[in-house]
Amino acid sequence: VNVGCVPKKVMWNTAVHAEFIHDHADYGFETTGVKFNWRTIKEKRDAYVRRLNDIYENNVKKARIDIIRGYGKFTADPEPTIEVNGKKYTAPHILIATGGRPAVPSDSEIPGASLGMTSDGFFDLEDLPRRSVIIGAGYIAVEIAGILSTLGSKSSLLIRQDKVM
Repeated sequence: VNVGCVPKKVMWNTAVHAEFIHDHADYGFETTGVKFNWRTIKEKRDAYVRRLNDIYENNVKKARIDIIRGYGKFTADPEPTIEVNGKKYTAPHILIATGGRPAVPSDSEIPGASLGMTSDGFFDLEDLPRRSVIIGAGYIAVEIAGILSTLGSKSSLLIRQDKVM
């Protein structure tokens, strides 16, 4: 929700609008002088995600579900029990929302790796990059390449293959 589905959909919709504007002249609309401001959509997108987070958290509280933040692990206790930051919690139903973090190689593993960013970093960009290189062929890479390209970044998508197809 925070650095994936929702903000990516906002950016995708932004690119769709850019594509519509690009085609407006073909339908008789004069759109000269239309400018895109990356910082505006970033601020609005981030505010939207914060609003959603507040809504989700309020719904969880209304359902009388306790949120315990920290690093947790299941214990060997006979009842369902987790330990978070040294304190044990027992309940009939326990959900551990693990989240995830990308594995970033070191420069010794891949020279220049520190010059890149993960897909999470895409949402931290303060400005639209003039040029971008996206590595990978998964749907997230393809979508980000399409978004950046449509919004004006000269984008390249690199795919690891034994031969060019």
